[in-house]
Amino acid sequence: MATAPTQICIDADVKKEATALFSSLGLDMSGAVNLFLHQCVLRGGLPFAVEMPQYSQQTLDAMAEARRISCDPDVKEYNSMEELKAALNE
Repeated sequence: MATAPTQICIDADVKKEATALFSSLGLDMSGAVNLFLHQCVLRGGLPFAVEMPQYSQQTLDAMAEARRISCDPDVKEYNSMEELKAALNE
């Protein structure tokens, strides 16, 4: 099988995470990309659904609240589930 060098731009964080994932599966980046492309050709399209998520307003509100809480320096942090349970029982 002849190979053709290909250059792509990938988000650095995504590349790092994907490289670790592929490594745990016994693949390198090139092997994983080749696997993906083979699946695209075999299926005649992407091997997964590409959709816009449809979140309810309740879910969107919860995500916004979680973002707000995660950035709020006044929100108490807990280092263990036991610590959280103790605070809830107070």
